[in-house]
Amino acid sequence: MPALPRNRDSTSLELMPVLGSGLSAYPVLAVRGTSHLTDVLPQPWLAAAGAVCAIAAIVWARAAARLLRAARRIEEETLTSGTSSEAAKLARSAYNKDLHAAVLYAVLAGGLVLASFSTSAWFEILLLAVTIPAVFSLRYAPRFLAEARLAEQRSRLERRAEEVLAQEDLAPRRWAARLAPETLPTYDGFDIGWVYEPGTGMMAGDFYDVFPTSPDRLAVVIGDVAGHGIEPSITAFQVKHVLRIFLRQYRDPAQALEELNKTLSTLGRPEDMVSCCIVIFDTEAATMRHASAGHPPAFVWQRGDMRPLRATGPLLALDPNATYFSRDLPLEIGDLVVIYTDGLTEARSGGQLFGEDRVAQLVRRDPGQDTNIICKALLEAARDFSSPLIDDVAVMAIRRV
Repeated sequence: MPALPRNRDSTSLELMPVLGSGLSAYPVLAVRGTSHLTDVLPQPWLAAAGAVCAIAAIVWARAAARLLRAARRIEEETLTSGTSSEAAKLARSAYNKDLHAAVLYAVLAGGLVLASFSTSAWFEILLLAVTIPAVFSLRYAPRFLAEARLAEQRSRLERRAEEVLAQEDLAPRRWAARLAPETLPTYDGFDIGWVYEPGTGMMAGDFYDVFPTSPDRLAVVIGDVAGHGIEPSITAFQVKHVLRIFLRQYRDPAQALEELNKTLSTLGRPEDMVSCCIVIFDTEAATMRHASAGHPPAFVWQRGDMRPLRATGPLLALDPNATYFSRDLPLEIGDLVVIYTDGLTEARSGGQLFGEDRVAQLVRRDPGQDTNIICKALLEAARDFSSPLIDDVAVMAIRRV
């Protein structure tokens, strides 16, 4: 059989007759050449660019559709409420811009794909259709600029709102740090431990303080203002710092409480009742003097025995004519005083209170351990008893060393 003719550049097959000796002509398969890819698509890079632009058009179109739904929803809400909203204008503006970008990429994709099929300048003229979205941009440029200014103003307002919210979150923390500081100064001859845990709100009325009233006298104060919120916190702040003045002015803490009670009574806020416990340690006289205005009992571990020191007068601001007294105790090396706010003893588990007896039992177990450990052990016991703790809890332990 004769050999079939073959074309090197062929890429397809066709039937063509071939003569054989003594035989009639018969059809056989022969290969026919076709044009290269560039013959069909002279500029394939333009087609690739058009495909990329088509994908971009789809992305922008989806974003525009989502923004359109949001704009319509906001407009419906504003119509229902009967108020105007800048949010609706900004949403509509964002939709117009995304729609503009989608149309621009779609026109560009179509022009690039069509231009890739020919090298003729007439096909490239199709790319001039890109000027249509550009004309719209120029036509509505003032509106776009106005909407851009509106968006800038809104971003400033949002940034200002974020700063205000940050300050609102930071202010209670700093305020609480003034009332119940995380660190206290150290004083020679005393081992002081403390712990504080806020309740359900940052703004509370618990406070404590340690400061010298003279070279040989150290005052330890703890107190609680009734209620929660900014008003009790302000009252607690006032009480804490006024007490610093009165305790330096009067040697007897009971007299300082009487003066403070008169001062609070003149403010005309009887709802801001305050409980307060003061212990003055006198290292020269080797005594400690205790006075309490309606505060939970302090516990003193002394000479192997635990004893409570109960209130020596009513709550502050309850009665402007109230009187207070103080009690003196000897101060020896190893003596321990534990004071706390009512959030500890009033921790609840169902209808049962944590109570003063549990406080005394926990301190009595190991009164010689570190004062910070004593305070943390009391707080942990209250947490285990009542979780979560609703009210603020402040605990202080002072040991003479």
